[in-house]
Amino acid sequence: MRTCLKASYVIGFNGAGHELWQNGEVVFSGDRIEFVGRNFPGTVDRTVDYGHALICPGLIDLDALGDLDSTVLTLDNGNRLEMGRMWSEEYLERGPWETYTEEEERFKYRYAFTQLIRNGITTALPITSMYYRQWAEHYQEFANVAEIAIELGIRAYIGPAYMSGISYVRRDRSLGQFWDEARGLAGLDEALRFCRDFDGSGNGLIRGLLAPDRIETCTPALLERTAAASAELNAPVRLHCCQSVYEFEMVKRLRNTTPLGWLERTGLLNARAILPHGIYFSGHPQVSDPSADDWQRLTASEVSLVHCPAVFARSGGALNSFGRYRAAGINLGLGTDTWPPDLLHNMQIGLYIARVLEGDSTQTSTADMFNAATLGGAKALGRDDLGRLSAGALADIVVFDLKGAHLGPFFEPLKNLILAGRGSDCRASYIGGRCVMEDFQVGATDSAALQAQADRQFAKLMASHPSRAFGQPPLERIFHPVFPWAEAAAGGC
Repeated sequence: MRTCLKASYVIGFNGAGHELWQNGEVVFSGDRIEFVGRNFPGTVDRTVDYGHALICPGLIDLDALGDLDSTVLTLDNGNRLEMGRMWSEEYLERGPWETYTEEEERFKYRYAFTQLIRNGITTALPITSMYYRQWAEHYQEFANVAEIAIELGIRAYIGPAYMSGISYVRRDRSLGQFWDEARGLAGLDEALRFCRDFDGSGNGLIRGLLAPDRIETCTPALLERTAAASAELNAPVRLHCCQSVYEFEMVKRLRNTTPLGWLERTGLLNARAILPHGIYFSGHPQVSDPSADDWQRLTASEVSLVHCPAVFARSGGALNSFGRYRAAGINLGLGTDTWPPDLLHNMQIGLYIARVLEGDSTQTSTADMFNAATLGGAKALGRDDLGRLSAGALADIVVFDLKGAHLGPFFEPLKNLILAGRGSDCRASYIGGRCVMEDFQVGATDSAALQAQADRQFAKLMASHPSRAFGQPPLERIFHPVFPWAEAAAGGC
């Protein structure tokens, strides 16, 4: 079947970059786009006219929220040591346990993938937290994840996360590292088995991803074997790196080099590497190494950095110059990483923070942010058939409604969306030519039931915090409302 989508605006791709069509059309058949422009000369079987809307390439989330996001719990609730987002020594000695059942683990991905689709994201590299897990992820869990992704129709790069260590809080409140290298290597073996079994399944919706949890929780052998496996399978490696001062200094102490220097040494500093968050390099004013060595490593390599501005801004951090990285030729993609799973929200915050830190409005543009969420993500994955609307590209297409009163007086589609829009303005989504969302509804999803289950499950997660937290404080000392409870102040229950 040949389908024609029409709208008042279409973002096409001319071979060099995005361009804007007024009263444009996108025509596709099967899973491929045939035509972008105006006045398609052929015949079509079906036409959908979305009216005052923007048709654009599906967004690519390189660090997609795949969880019921626990990082939101850090908002004004103290540091992770106090609130149970870092294991205590007592909890480690008792033996870590799984907070969710297998069915609840499945549900969190169903909920997360549905939310990603609702926000215009068509390709996702999901990320979840390990702190409420017994250790890391496993093969069967991701067989279930692949099944859910295929059912919902989202394009997903996935594989179980693995790690050989974890940081914890000692009884004297200092931080220690617990290592279990055998467990990490066994996790890598499961990840490789998953990649070999599932890569290309779902008519290409599922692609294998190697996902060591974070650089400071990996041993040299684990990263070296990951690099070798990535080269053998031609699989991307997504590794959280250069995301905190603690990580930078710990890696420097353990490995006698910076995190980027260690990636270079293990063979991971290459075009298959996808690195969230890329903030703390040598030369950064908050780290101990003032040299420009990491900048030289970064600009000489072909790695991609994943910019996740919202989650860092929430705690006072930021990439110090998006424009400088882009001007140096470093490939930048975008990620959500936290709730809301909204790349429009991250484009807006990323644009504003970049301009504040750069001191002007000339180094980072609205186009730079949109390019990162589309072409930058595609480049990170080695794909020239994603992130663009052009003949021959995959029919990953989203439609953003432009009629919402919250958008204000209309003047330009993408500027209106990035200034005042939100991901929930996404009205329709096609992935590989399949309509996975129409009129704001994802398939046959019961949104109310989905949200009710998410609320129940998140309450269970919150209730589990005292068991992990240093000193096992009661729940009311971990989570604080913005203002004190009136009943408590009055001596009530």
